[in-house]
Amino acid sequence: MVRDALGVGVAVGLSGFAFGVTSAGSGLTVAQTCALSLLAFTGASQFALVGALAGGGNPLTASVGAIFLSMRNAFYGLRLSQLLALPRAVRPLAAHFVIDETTAVSLAQSGRRAVRIGFAVTGISLYLLWNLTTLLGALGAEAIGDTDTWGLDAAGPAVFLALLAPMVRTATERAVAAIAVLLGLGLLSVLPQGVPVLAAALAVPMVLYGVRRKTPGSDVDGGKGR
Repeated sequence: MVRDALGVGVAVGLSGFAFGVTSAGSGLTVAQTCALSLLAFTGASQFALVGALAGGGNPLTASVGAIFLSMRNAFYGLRLSQLLALPRAVRPLAAHFVIDETTAVSLAQSGRRAVRIGFAVTGISLYLLWNLTTLLGALGAEAIGDTDTWGLDAAGPAVFLALLAPMVRTATERAVAAIAVLLGLGLLSVLPQGVPVLAAALAVPMVLYGVRRKTPGSDVDGGKGR
């Protein structure tokens, strides 16, 4: 479990290079780039912010979009707060580490002790390496060049998908995943950056509504079977 958590932390942490390069290429200073990783620490939102700035977007609009995208972490926190059951004094610090990767690793564990260890190891290792590689990427932006050439920008999402895949077991979960992919990809060209990911969450109520309609005795089904 510790090995898996470290593996996620290292694999995703290395993609901080891509953020450092992208941020520096967007016109942010090394200090600003590092401050984003230290204080925001939510990769997708960081990329959305610098991407919007690179495209000539208004800083305020770019910031609002990044905050909107990072709101998913609040929903993760609702679930993790039950699983971790941390003392009140520790919760503010732990909240900073509630991200996609720590959530995925934590949900894959059995037992509170294992959940806490998975969360802590993933969060700490990822935070340290992400910030280190952000600094190196920002300093060496010109030497590294285009991140698309190296594929660094795809490292984080690829690891997260690899974590989620084994957790998608039932027909309902597969339906949610399939519809979420279709929504996300289909809306890429019509919605601002970051919004299609949030819109993909609509797959959950859509599938649940369909399941409820097929369930005897449901309200949608007219009360049959009662």
